[in-house]
Amino acid sequence: MPIQLDELARQLQVLRDQVRQAVGGDAEWLDRLDPRRAGPEPRSLEELQAELDSLVGLESVKEQVRALVAFLEVQGERLRHGLPEVATSQHLVFLGNPGTGKTTIARLLAQMYRAMGLLRKGHLVEVDRAGLVGEYVGMTALKTDRAIRRALDGVLFIDEAYALARSGHGAGVDFGQEAIETLLKRMEDHRHRLVVIVAGYPRLMSAFLDSNPGLRSRFSRELVFPDYASEELIAITGRFSEQNEYRLTEDARDELDRIFGQAQRGEGFGNARYARTIFEQALNAQALRLAGAGVGVEGLDPEELSRLTGEDFSAAARAVGAGAEVPLSRRRLWRRAT
Repeated sequence: MPIQLDELARQLQVLRDQVRQAVGGDAEWLDRLDPRRAGPEPRSLEELQAELDSLVGLESVKEQVRALVAFLEVQGERLRHGLPEVATSQHLVFLGNPGTGKTTIARLLAQMYRAMGLLRKGHLVEVDRAGLVGEYVGMTALKTDRAIRRALDGVLFIDEAYALARSGHGAGVDFGQEAIETLLKRMEDHRHRLVVIVAGYPRLMSAFLDSNPGLRSRFSRELVFPDYASEELIAITGRFSEQNEYRLTEDARDELDRIFGQAQRGEGFGNARYARTIFEQALNAQALRLAGAGVGVEGLDPEELSRLTGEDFSAAARAVGAGAEVPLSRRRLWRRAT
């Protein structure tokens, strides 16, 4: 007599508990064995486009994403009506400094591909050189294959991809080119199940694309992520504040305008990451200011506990300029704003 589904689920639960006890600690991957576990509900293309539009700045990037989505929708309709589809590579190059929203856009694109039926799962797998390149002969192909298998039916996002082609990387033999060659082969093998996005600084990414004859032909579309203007960084800091129920005073906004206006721009500028660091340090400065007010923090009202002033951000800028580290926990206290 066939085993009933409830009995099968019970036996799988017992097996998961036994394996979890054997390996110790949390083993989240074991929960994927649960046949009753439902994945997240797919979001509609309209919802995803609304989220794209709500992001601070990135107007040129938004326009390029809209154009890409529109092109794919039209090609899908042509195919549905029996018209020939124009075969184009969906793999992308993201060019820009850190903190310009590249990972956020990659995640939205993955979900948009799912909403259009181009990818079955639409998840994002983020890796860098360390996630693809091994230390010994034979390890690189295995690590790269493993990352690609995790990304199948979704998007593989390779940050700082130029490091794969960096000559003289570290000591001894470099296996970056082996990772590139494995990646190119798997991109062809799984061309209907995998989208690859490579990201990094514009100058270094150009050298990366020239490092192997097959790269430029696979990555035919580039999206350039410009640095945020000062007013956009103020808006991003404002979002960090709102999401954590803090409020910026007018003099705080004036001080932020001064800080971002004087920030050293160029390759390596942190953009939204810099804004987040300033915000974190301002929280520390506010805590010190309130603790030293002489009334005791237990006597402060919600308005005082929520207010961030120009003095707080001025102290934050001095701390960052002095190279002070942010002592706050790196756990996510807020959602990504860019």
